[in-house]
Amino acid sequence: MASKDEELEESFDTTSSIEVPKLLIDQIIGQDHAVEVVKKAASQRRHVMMIGTPGTGKSMLAKAMAELLPKEELQDILAYPNVEDNNNPRIRTVPAGKGREIIMAHKMEARKKSQSRNMLMMFLIFGIVMYSFYVGQLLWGIIAAIMMLILSRQFMPKEEMMIPKLLVSNYEQDNAPYIDATGTHAGALLGDVRHDPFQSGGLETPSHDRVESGDIHKSHKGVLFIDEINTLRIESQQSLLTAIQEKEYPITGQSERSSGALVKTEPVPCDFIMVAAGNLDAVEKMHPALRSRIKGYGYELYMRDTMEDTADNRKHLVRFVAQEVKRDGHIPDFDQSAVEEVIQEARRRAGRKGHLTLKLRDLGGLVRVAGDIAHAEGTNITSAKHVLAAKNMARSIEQQLADSYLERKKDYQLFSKKGAAVGKVNGLAVMGGDSGIVLPIMAEVTPPQSQAEGKVIATGMLKDIAKEAVLNVSAVIKKVTGQDIMNKDIHIQFIGTYEGVEGDSASVSIATAVISALEGIPIDQSVAMTGSLSVRGDVLPVGGVTYKIEAAAQSGIRKVIIPWTNKDDVLIEEAYKDQVEIIPVKTISEVIEHSLVGTKKEGIREKLKELTDMKVDLEIPESIPG
Repeated sequence: MASKDEELEESFDTTSSIEVPKLLIDQIIGQDHAVEVVKKAASQRRHVMMIGTPGTGKSMLAKAMAELLPKEELQDILAYPNVEDNNNPRIRTVPAGKGREIIMAHKMEARKKSQSRNMLMMFLIFGIVMYSFYVGQLLWGIIAAIMMLILSRQFMPKEEMMIPKLLVSNYEQDNAPYIDATGTHAGALLGDVRHDPFQSGGLETPSHDRVESGDIHKSHKGVLFIDEINTLRIESQQSLLTAIQEKEYPITGQSERSSGALVKTEPVPCDFIMVAAGNLDAVEKMHPALRSRIKGYGYELYMRDTMEDTADNRKHLVRFVAQEVKRDGHIPDFDQSAVEEVIQEARRRAGRKGHLTLKLRDLGGLVRVAGDIAHAEGTNITSAKHVLAAKNMARSIEQQLADSYLERKKDYQLFSKKGAAVGKVNGLAVMGGDSGIVLPIMAEVTPPQSQAEGKVIATGMLKDIAKEAVLNVSAVIKKVTGQDIMNKDIHIQFIGTYEGVEGDSASVSIATAVISALEGIPIDQSVAMTGSLSVRGDVLPVGGVTYKIEAAAQSGIRKVIIPWTNKDDVLIEEAYKDQVEIIPVKTISEVIEHSLVGTKKEGIREKLKELTDMKVDLEIPESIPG
């Protein structure tokens, strides 16, 4: 249950009584700095790049920006035939809505001309047939009429070919256009010209009628949103840069083998605001000139993934639930108990003490599943029991996989939860960011394979950070044991890590297993542990402690050692609180005290305590001499 400080200040019956703002910009939660920047960018027409975790509101901010842009500036774009050069269609812009009127007027005029010509042709053919009948040459008259009809279709001017094409229409648009160009190929992004299989003989399609506008043109006077911008081909990024600089970009065929490659229009207006988004790797793989353009003529934003757990922010989450219910339109309203359960889940998912998650897309998924469960039961209100049921039903693939992983390890006894064993420890890890697993680690000390020196050999598909963590642990082991480990090989094995191991949260587990193997002291198998380790033996904080503790409890492990600095981050479910004892520690000596069994552990613990209590005196000069 939430404490008094964590309770909602204002009570309500259901979310139907919560007012939802009309503008999207006012519905955004927890990204106050980003909202302020987007408002400035919209008023000054600046580009924006947003970097952050998926589901934190990047696309919603881009849509909100489109709402803030003036509707009065919208334009329609038309392509006209060029009588001087058929492969260079002309481009014209008109106020929004006028393009449709122009097209309708041209079609009506073409229809009138076509009807007049057809009527004249019918009278002419009828006259020829009647004359041939009068002179007794009816067959030749019919043949002449057919030939005339064929020649007229072949050589008479076609009024339809002169009708302009509406490339971009903003007819009856309430807001400036918002175009999501995520994952588009070059033709969809930059425009294209369709291939014409009939390029002669009077059957060809005019060039201007084969021109197709791209997303950069459809977003003219609006917002172009591109998520995962680093996935765009480098040529597309260069073309995008040109469009941003020139505010116009001609349309040409994107395929060299197509007849459309011969066509190139006059420059087509594309004065858009670009909102680029992605994760941190997007910055590294983005075209440097494109990023420089955004940085020099716009804003760069890092999206927050948590916010402080305050009364105001909890109130914002209440409104978030109301927004999701209204946006969905098919699920019942939430009562206060259901909303409080959603807020509790937001605390759990934040992974930080005193914070609430801002990965609201995932949290919105929980709201919808809870609403679906209530709807299936035929109730008009979603309550706390529906949210609790949704937590189990809406588990991520990683959570389901972690459960299967734990079951498999239990079946084949890959880890123990009773007794004691030398060199074997139950580590803990996170899978996918929202599920924990038990990670058995074993250590063994053997004579060296090389006569030159001993080695630390770690197996289990370790990645870069995990390998560095093993090396850091070896420094602590050398200091503590007092043994010459240069004459030994230390083997460290991560059991069942088929997907690989990354991160340093297993450092404490590795150190415990190796010390146990070197000294021959058993480890209590009812204990699991997680924590990073400094070279001086301090236990440092790690992520995902809540999910790790729950995984240990599911596995039947009775005690879990965690870093002292993570103790306030623990928000485990009520069902697990009586199943597991949580032991926060500050140093490796405390880990040894709670995990090793037997009297021999006292000597090791004292050495470790001396290491962590050791003071380092460094005289730092007030200034650095030149």
